[in-house]
Amino acid sequence: MARSRQKTSSSLFAALPTELRSTFAANVAATTFVPPPPIPSSSASSTVPSTIADVAPTASPAASSSTGTSQVPQKRARADEDVQSVVVKRRRAWSEEEGGTHPWDCTGMVQRHTKLKNVPEELKKYFYQRTRLFSLYNELPMLLDTEGWYSVTPERIAIQIAERLRCGTVLDAFCGVGGNAIAFAQTCERVIALDTSPTRLALARHNALQYGVADRIEFILCDFVSFAKSLSSNSSSSSSSKPLNGIDVVFLSPPWGGISYLTFGTPSSTPTIENVDDPMNTPSPAAPPYPLSAIQPLHGKELFELARTITDDVAYYLPRNTDLEEVAGLCREGERVEVEEEWMGSKLKALTCLYGGLVKKE
Repeated sequence: MARSRQKTSSSLFAALPTELRSTFAANVAATTFVPPPPIPSSSASSTVPSTIADVAPTASPAASSSTGTSQVPQKRARADEDVQSVVVKRRRAWSEEEGGTHPWDCTGMVQRHTKLKNVPEELKKYFYQRTRLFSLYNELPMLLDTEGWYSVTPERIAIQIAERLRCGTVLDAFCGVGGNAIAFAQTCERVIALDTSPTRLALARHNALQYGVADRIEFILCDFVSFAKSLSSNSSSSSSSKPLNGIDVVFLSPPWGGISYLTFGTPSSTPTIENVDDPMNTPSPAAPPYPLSAIQPLHGKELFELARTITDDVAYYLPRNTDLEEVAGLCREGERVEVEEEWMGSKLKALTCLYGGLVKKE
């Protein structure tokens, strides 16, 4: 489904009531409620990437909605190397111009892992996959906290989702360390990124800064539940038609319950965690159906219904073993849901469930 871009300039934060602003103001020292100023560009403007498409490879068949797999050609690999070279040059030019450190650079806030021996045991399998999470992890000082390592969307999947959700304004309701928000900055005119953690929100802005797209994202320290309710309550009767405040799409990627989500509901006291770094792509054991009741911070159905008070177009990023009957049960009468499988190689990683106008027309 083709989606037109719609330029919006109104301040979303201005729509929040005064009492809600003050609730979160105490924790925003490392964040901002206003669109950030542009990052200084390199003097060699011809080599400065203009979009994330210039600094990150486009989605390949390895991260697709089909079950097929294919090899990335050598030409694509060489192109990726060229892209990385451009980004490294851009960062060097920016560092020289800024005196070495940008005000939003969060280096030192969390440990940046570069050697396996220093990585905590529970994070090693994610460290092996660091260039899947951020393709430029080795070239740029990307930062992730513990939760960020196991919750960030792999880059190629994030880029594919962003292309599918191409719109005017997208709300990333649980932005984490910024994987999806960085990708949305490629395809959407405006990105609003929420998170309840000052640390993760600062890391998200730091990572967006490294990719050169921080000026295209509004970072707001706020929980999605309060945010959505405040939008609904502050919409006057004359302007209550959706989407609210010009938000075209809500992207929901809420916490799934930790790294053991695949064994939710099993009696085992030592859950088997998906081996994402298996070089042989060994099939993972069958996981029990994942219920929407396990979604945090509230029941997945309630969270979804809250999102639909903002817009009918909602994308729900869920575990690969989610109960599909529950997914279908979120539809209104006469409505369809489209479930897109997200694959990395031969491993199914997650489901993106599309509702409203995001569903492709037959």
